[in-house]
Amino acid sequence: MSLISLTFPDGNKREFAEGITAAAVASEISSSLAKKAISATVNGAHWDLQWPITEDASIAIHTMKDDEQAYELIRHDLAHIMARAVQEIWPDVKVTIGPVRDKGWFYDFDRAEPFTPEDLGTIEAKMKEIINAREPVRTEVWERADALRYYEERGEPYKIELVNRIPGDEPLRMYWHGDWQDLCRGPHLQNTGQVPADAFKLTHVAGAYWLGDSTRPMLQRIYGVAFKNRQELKAWETMMEEAAKRDHRKLGREMQLFHMQEEAPGQVFWHPNGWTIYTTLQDYMRRKQRAGGYVEVNTPQVVNRKLWEASGHWGNYQENMFIVEVDEDHAREKTINALKPMNCPCHVQVFNQGLKSYRDLPLRMAEFGSCNRYEPSGALHGIMRVRGFTQDDAHIFCTEAQIEAETAKFIAFLADIYKDLGFVDWTIKLSTRPEKRIGTEESWDRVEAALGNACNHAGYEFEIQEGEGAFYGPKLEFTLTDAIGREWQCGTLQVDPNLPERLDATFIGQDGDKHRPVMLHRAVLGSFERFIGILIENSEGKLPVWLAPRQVVVAAIVSDADDYCLEVVEALKARGVRAEADLRNEKINYKVREHSVGKVPYILACGMKEVEERTVSTRRLGEKQTKTQTLDEIVAQLAREAMAPDML
Repeated sequence: MSLISLTFPDGNKREFAEGITAAAVASEISSSLAKKAISATVNGAHWDLQWPITEDASIAIHTMKDDEQAYELIRHDLAHIMARAVQEIWPDVKVTIGPVRDKGWFYDFDRAEPFTPEDLGTIEAKMKEIINAREPVRTEVWERADALRYYEERGEPYKIELVNRIPGDEPLRMYWHGDWQDLCRGPHLQNTGQVPADAFKLTHVAGAYWLGDSTRPMLQRIYGVAFKNRQELKAWETMMEEAAKRDHRKLGREMQLFHMQEEAPGQVFWHPNGWTIYTTLQDYMRRKQRAGGYVEVNTPQVVNRKLWEASGHWGNYQENMFIVEVDEDHAREKTINALKPMNCPCHVQVFNQGLKSYRDLPLRMAEFGSCNRYEPSGALHGIMRVRGFTQDDAHIFCTEAQIEAETAKFIAFLADIYKDLGFVDWTIKLSTRPEKRIGTEESWDRVEAALGNACNHAGYEFEIQEGEGAFYGPKLEFTLTDAIGREWQCGTLQVDPNLPERLDATFIGQDGDKHRPVMLHRAVLGSFERFIGILIENSEGKLPVWLAPRQVVVAAIVSDADDYCLEVVEALKARGVRAEADLRNEKINYKVREHSVGKVPYILACGMKEVEERTVSTRRLGEKQTKTQTLDEIVAQLAREAMAPDML
């Protein structure tokens, strides 16, 4: 009998018979661990307790206390349990795939009739029956011919296609949840009863093309969420209720910020109030970038395909580009152009004009670049996911030796902006070299170390995302946490030696020879559209005064106070405050309610008492109490609050 050596997390090693399962290893350690075990990590891979271990390996046994593994298994098992429930209720339904996703899972079904909200309740009830039955989960490895025959007999065409798509040298693993079977890589829990029956919820149904191909059948996708206990589910439901109140589309209507319409899918129609937010934020970013040593440029919207071919985007990104054909005068064939989906190649063209010296580096080049990318209609979401957008884009041309200093400078720059915009809780992730990459190992070592050192020197910890970098270089991702705990990946810094090489960017070094610069792609906000959506939802529309499109409304209590209201408005405008008068013949309480819904930060009420005393009655959004202030006091106060943080 052959023996293998297993190394445990504490460094201890033990020998076991070759082919032992992780479940048997857990049993040999202790009976209590065997009862609690849900899976293992073997040589870095998530491992089912039933799978045999056939070579020396590192091993760690997981229980429900290990969140990452527990959530993955619970959600993956629920995908199978849901598919089983659907087929038990409607045997004619065809099943496809059901992967784990953020906080839950989805599964795609081919069913003639659409699923209804009532159907979701029926499916949930059946799922709980299956869970409470505590039926065993078992796994088998099948020959390809056996799998194809099995699915042919049961009339499962999608499973047949999946089997045929799997490379011939890969084993086909089958999982049984009770007497229901699915093709799946695993791992899974050991019985259905290990899934918490009171900690999941089916959320909604959406359409989805088979394998994401619009030429293939439209399927029905059922989404679900799942947690380890009911308390976590309730917390999620509470957050969703809060998120619904903060939905930027709802607030956008109430605050009259923007609208979307089918004649321009994925494009934003900005209204005066929304455009005020947009331009105020852009003006702020422009001032910050100038102070940070950036030069601002502007590059064309329509660019010939030759540049996109040279940059590599035509071959790798063409399906996301809007193609523009132009019949040039006297041309024998149409010229093929594209709306730019990104600014990077155009910035290299600006860099390439004229000789650059090492003394010119680092060169920080910024653009509020309008870009267009094709997004499937089903992926569009208000102003958060659009086809036309403007980035706060910049590229830093530097030497490899300057990467660390420029990265540290950028992190400090980004941190200052996030603080001004009300975000103090954010994290950094460092994406390292992928399996397929260019460049030497020594170069990757230096650049990854430079990014890590820059984070440390800036005073920030970072999480490593192994293998998530681009093929040409590592990157940093900056993720915000909003007021209700949601995470938003916004800022990025990507190291790129590849594009300068492809587009022949050079500078003259101290030695008099030509050298390639390194290009750092960086953004703080990402896109103005998405970031404004995040700002609206984070603040529930109660934007800071300097960003609020309507900062002050001066409301008349009686018509005899109209002239004084107009005087107050003019005094505020003279100090740079966005102020307006409400002289309508409506009760003051009606006016207050209406402007509160519009999220106006300050409402100043004026009656005859205020006229005589040259005061105002001040009410701040969200506060029930009012206070009386002199005209000079309120003008001075609001003039200060209306100033952007960088101008104080």
